Amino acid sequence: MKEHFKRNSYQYALLLLLVVLMVIMEFLAPGKFLTIKNFKNMSFQMAEFGILAIGMSIVIMTGGINLSIVNSAMLASIVSALVMRTLYNGGNGMADVPCIIIGIVVTIAVAVVCGLFNGFFVAYIGILPMLATLGSQTVFDGISLNITRGSSVSGFPKLFQKIGNGTIGNIPYTLIIYIAVIIASYFLIERTRWGISVYMVGGNEKATRFSGINTKKTVMMVYVFSAVLAGISGILMTSRYNSAKADYGSSYTMQAVAATVLGGTSISGGSGHVLGTVIAVCIIQVISSGFNILKVNRNFTDIATGLILVVVLALNFLISGRKKKSN
Repeated sequence: MKEHFKRNSYQYALLLLLVVLMVIMEFLAPGKFLTIKNFKNMSFQMAEFGILAIGMSIVIMTGGINLSIVNSAMLASIVSALVMRTLYNGGNGMADVPCIIIGIVVTIAVAVVCGLFNGFFVAYIGILPMLATLGSQTVFDGISLNITRGSSVSGFPKLFQKIGNGTIGNIPYTLIIYIAVIIASYFLIERTRWGISVYMVGGNEKATRFSGINTKKTVMMVYVFSAVLAGISGILMTSRYNSAKADYGSSYTMQAVAATVLGGTSISGGSGHVLGTVIAVCIIQVISSGFNILKVNRNFTDIATGLILVVVLALNFLISGRKKKSN
């Protein structure tokens, strides 16, 4: 028990910070923050953001980064939206359920292509992840804008809206999907051989390669998995807004990086936990929701997120520096 607490002390500290922030927000907005209605509203947005953050954290565990994660989500959503709108044809075409299923399949398929694109240039060509995904960010965004001419795409079956807005009692469907993604990602990354190889690549890519692990394939699959999660998030966003547009979720990229680093994932790779990222997502969402209730300018949420990222990176740098000196 003592060893478990020591090993996961950072995550417990994050949980404590989360509780403290919730208490502070309730103190500042009595009877408004700790309510079922507010938690329900938080769940809708937290799911799409949280899934993107998990996708980002897995890439950062390898020592990489995916700056195009939101852009790939939106490109996949836009292509899917156009397919669904064409098939549905204002209610005169294909029935709701098969139309939605095809739309979801198209979203994931396009997302996989985006992941393969990033993975190929990072793993097989050897371009730095930041530069490769910065380039693909522009490519994906350019394709999205060219397809839509900057406007939104709508005209889906009404049933599709229930994915992003429906509930079972007071529990949103999006929260159920998010929990399923958390569980799947946790076991895949922390309980499988492939997951171990992800950590190994982030810790020492050369040593991992010499140990017989196909590091290029591992990195390729990391970017594909990240893109699939982006596609799932894109489905939730498209359903919640009942439309798809190139600039939806534009602030999520930096927030996903902030949540990953705050959650304890090393920006240089080799360490990190899915659950740490999940708790960090909750912390950022509490801040965002609290600011909204307090009617604080929305831009301050981005300022707070940026400050969190800078402070955590600075602390990690100082701590790692001290450890090197002591060794």
